[in-house]
Amino acid sequence: MSTARSGVSQELSTVYVREIFKNLESGDGKEFFDHVADNVDWIVEGTHPLAGHYHSKAEFLAHTFEKLAKVLPKGADLHVEHALVSGNWAVVELHSEATAKNGFRFDNRYCWVCRFVNGTIVEVRAYLDSTLVARLFEENPI
Repeated sequence: MSTARSGVSQELSTVYVREIFKNLESGDGKEFFDHVADNVDWIVEGTHPLAGHYHSKAEFLAHTFEKLAKVLPKGADLHVEHALVSGNWAVVELHSEATAKNGFRFDNRYCWVCRFVNGTIVEVRAYLDSTLVARLFEENPI
């Protein structure tokens, strides 16, 4: 675990951000979300079934990852493409290679703009293909 989590303020690094996000690539969402504040301010931009402004980790997970789990049997299968860091902000570009229950390919692209405090994500603005998400849930109703 990085020393940034100990409460000692240190400069955010690309290596640290990639280390955290690697947990999403390996399918271990719990390890990733251990680095997200319980009171995170998370906005999923767009006009689709996952879009919204969430004021806690629990609320975000219930309205996004738990919904996706109902239609993507093997999860979103997220992969990091790029990570850029400036101060306490990180911009992470990801893509998914997932297949829905009905066989629909859910190969989406994401950009998460994340603010960190002492190694913990406290704010996120997530951008993705709204039309693809809407189609996923139209073809795989929950």
